[in-house]
Amino acid sequence: MTRLALDQLTLWMTAAAREHALDLVEHVQERTGASRRAVQAALKRLVEAHWLRREGSARQPVWSPGLLRQVARSYTLHGLQEDIPWQRDFAPHFALPAHVARMVQHGFTELVNNAADHSGGSSVTVSLRQTPSHVQLLVSDDGCGVFERICEAFGLPDARHAMLELSKGRLTSQPEAHTGRGLFFSSQLADVFDIHANNTAFQRRAWESGGWLPGRPLPRQGSSIYLAIALDTTRTLDQVLAAWSVAGDGIAFDRTTVNLRLLAGPGQPLDSRAQARRVAARLAVFRQAEISFEGVDDVGHGFADELFRVFARARPEVELVPTHMTPRIAALVQSAQSAQSA
Repeated sequence: MTRLALDQLTLWMTAAAREHALDLVEHVQERTGASRRAVQAALKRLVEAHWLRREGSARQPVWSPGLLRQVARSYTLHGLQEDIPWQRDFAPHFALPAHVARMVQHGFTELVNNAADHSGGSSVTVSLRQTPSHVQLLVSDDGCGVFERICEAFGLPDARHAMLELSKGRLTSQPEAHTGRGLFFSSQLADVFDIHANNTAFQRRAWESGGWLPGRPLPRQGSSIYLAIALDTTRTLDQVLAAWSVAGDGIAFDRTTVNLRLLAGPGQPLDSRAQARRVAARLAVFRQAEISFEGVDDVGHGFADELFRVFARARPEVELVPTHMTPRIAALVQSAQSAQSA
């Protein structure tokens, strides 16, 4: 008897159970070419694993998705309209709290649109999975890779500098068509957010205050973006939008945070004015910027002076808010600020 692989069945069984509630066995037979006995055995295992729910009678079962749900689909990027896959192929098959579904829809459409407009690839694969505790989204394209795209568009030397710019938000290589909000806000909605591109990865965890950290990359070409949101989260889309607005209304995106440890790697102290100018790049588009020194043990006089005196004097409309400073860093920053106001 052919034994169907559960990991392959789970990729499409959720949608099949909804669309073939009364003839699921026959549908799986037709799709896989397996015998009726093999299909019935596989469906029994899926019920036991909570991927399916079986009701009705022994002779006339009625099938529906279980606590575990998943849909995985691939699309050609040319001409792809990101709202249609969400509405047609994904949203109908999941049972999410309304505020979570709203955040997932936002992340889904933004990330798929990014793949279509920026990746330069030909296809994208999207997987959405629901567990009893989380919803998990993975969007993978076969394009040039997000960090390479940013480095090329903005003349940056490496992926670490590209991630620094991404982490600020309002970064786009197509300003006539985009505002640079999509990837940034998708990351802020998630409890877990990972970016993988061409053997480089960065990760963000909502419960950690330090922002982005290097991660373990996936061995594949292109970009893969993963996010997970707890089903019992109290976070909402409106709250996240409001958190990055000085007025707190979520309309303007005029606040940002710069995590300096993205630049201060091992053996790379923040000592130069050039580094400070990289930190200050594009901050003029914001009204307020938190400068987080978390994970940074020390900085040089030139770095502090360039950022908190030279830039602050040139751009007085941008409020710089230094946080997580050691006593020595705080003294250097205070000295630069005092000189700026003198």
